[in-house]
Amino acid sequence: MKFFIDTANLAQIKEANELGILDGVTTNPSLMAKEGIKGRDNILKHYVDICKIVKGDVSAEVISTDFEGIIREGEELASLHENIVVKVPMIKDGIKAISFFKSEGIRTNCTLVFSPGQAILAAKAGATYISPFIGRLDDIAFNGLELIAQITGIFAVQGYETQVLAASIRNPIHIVKCAEIGAHVITSPLEPILALLNHPLTDSGLQKFLADHKKANG
Repeated sequence: MKFFIDTANLAQIKEANELGILDGVTTNPSLMAKEGIKGRDNILKHYVDICKIVKGDVSAEVISTDFEGIIREGEELASLHENIVVKVPMIKDGIKAISFFKSEGIRTNCTLVFSPGQAILAAKAGATYISPFIGRLDDIAFNGLELIAQITGIFAVQGYETQVLAASIRNPIHIVKCAEIGAHVITSPLEPILALLNHPLTDSGLQKFLADHKKANG
């Protein structure tokens, strides 16, 4: 399973990359705004800066909701760097755009997926990735992990090449469960990824080893 980090913060991207486990980055307009990145030129430059840090795919999101606008933005984003994947919303014109991008050799990530039916449409249109949102489903009392399991099962049966990119990760348990049920990729803030490092027995065991070493060696 690939690990992507879901942020526009360059310091956090560098930190995750230095762990040696980072495969890519996802961003969205909200994350850009959170980092104070404003204006089209600054946003485009920021995507390039991200691509300079990470060797893997970087999802860059369009903000248009009409077919022509999505195509115009998507082509501009794809031209920035070979690692850019155009992030397209799960709407009718988004599906049309994904099909067009597929014919042009432009890779896509269909975002805001909340049902198996939406995932099937995106896969049929030729999306490189689809992004089901686990945490947002959990927030409204639906089981987000169950959706991931449904989609990965359908894709395996049908032989779809589209990768399931589990998004809206809230905690390290989400990451572990996604690995168990066959998600191809997770995208997470830095905190849940770092939380995978932690276990109280690791901490106490290390303290004992160091104490014993000090006792034996002075």
